Amino acid sequence: MAIDNDVANAPRGLPPGVLGIWLRDGARTAFMLRPRSRELNAEPALLALLLVIALLLGVALQRLLIPGPADFYAAAIQGGWLGSLIMLWLCFVVARSVSDAEPATSAAALFALLLAQGIVIALASGVVLVPLAHTGSIASDKLPRVWAWVLWLAPSLWHVSAQIVLLLRVSWPRRALGGFVIAVACVPLALNLWLQPAWYWYPRAEPQSASTTQRFHLTQEVMERQPAVLASALQRLAPQRAGVVDLYAITFAPYAEEDVFRREVDLVDTLMRERFDAHGRTVQLLNHRDTALERPWATGLNLQRAIARIATLMDRDEDILFIHLTSHGAANGQLSASLRPMELEPVTPAALKRWLAEAGVRYSVISVSACYSGSWIAPLAGDGTLVMTAADADHTSYGCGHKSELTFFGRAMYAEQLRNNTRSFERAHAAAREVIRQREVEAGKDDGYSNPQIAVGAGIRERLARLEARLSGASADAEPAR
Repeated sequence: MAIDNDVANAPRGLPPGVLGIWLRDGARTAFMLRPRSRELNAEPALLALLLVIALLLGVALQRLLIPGPADFYAAAIQGGWLGSLIMLWLCFVVARSVSDAEPATSAAALFALLLAQGIVIALASGVVLVPLAHTGSIASDKLPRVWAWVLWLAPSLWHVSAQIVLLLRVSWPRRALGGFVIAVACVPLALNLWLQPAWYWYPRAEPQSASTTQRFHLTQEVMERQPAVLASALQRLAPQRAGVVDLYAITFAPYAEEDVFRREVDLVDTLMRERFDAHGRTVQLLNHRDTALERPWATGLNLQRAIARIATLMDRDEDILFIHLTSHGAANGQLSASLRPMELEPVTPAALKRWLAEAGVRYSVISVSACYSGSWIAPLAGDGTLVMTAADADHTSYGCGHKSELTFFGRAMYAEQLRNNTRSFERAHAAAREVIRQREVEAGKDDGYSNPQIAVGAGIRERLARLEARLSGASADAEPAR
């Protein structure tokens, strides 16, 4: 098949109407039809023009796919060319291999036709996707993830298929070359799936409230005050009571940029004191710009010190240490810690297990409210431990943004179940799972159910039953009905 046209004898330059002819044949090959033109020369000026059009069209369509304000990322223009270079090389291989049979076929003509074909496919895809983007039909909170993948992959699969059909028509006389064409033409698609694609535009972040934009100022006063704040908090802890199953509580929120974590540790700390008789036995470790002079920082070292101090006060054969950790979580099990400009190490389940063992804590309840927190279950589970998490190891949790009042897990588990319905962590967790599932569906969570997890050892279950029995008996006389 020759790819060229009736304006073949035109000298250098770009004759009037030649771009339209190329785009017309690009449209035909986009729909798997043969090009009509014969002996059409692909001059350097034409190739340059088609490349510029393809680039500008890509920039424009990406902008149109973002309904709101967006910021242009000029450096992205440097990327995304590897696929084009592979296709140019493939055009050269095909043209050279069939040059004897099809002398009018050139690598430049093949590449120009592929560029024109890509422009047409991009325009057609934009006609479908841009209106969907502006009506909100393909918003991440409305569209299931599988359909989002379909919409993203469909134009790419169409483009690759059209490229393969065009190149096979040229290379068809040689079967081995046809197989090579199919294999190489799929490489750019594989690269797009594997590498970060070139994104020219990014949605502009919504203006945050004043409370979220204020920066933490690390002053000498704060630095000198913090050791005393921690020492005071640990010294105020009350000793254990003989013959009573006491619960000590540490709440830990190491990510300073989100107010939702501060609200959650406030809630859990209050709940432990009011519902679990932990008055005088709670420590709150918190990273926040507004509390640096009043509350100890949530650092790994401070958490280790708090555990060690409580271990010296509690009856390790009788009492329970409750620890609630809330932050952003990573798939590798790390709990994010941030208090810029300070540099903090993330907390891990291995570190927490080591600190508990070094302190000699025998019975503990560990609550982890973070994405991918199910990865904390296996390292911490044991006879004397109850571990409960806001998600499994493969899914995110929900509600940890700056607009959230509480995380979904914190709200369902602590603000509702443990506050109003039960003092059993197991029963509260089971009930919270179903509440969270329903709320995530209603909120449009598109990466799957968070699937909160729990593991309960026989030893801690017996201790918690004794604590619950004591608190329930006391509440009949001392607490109002709930």
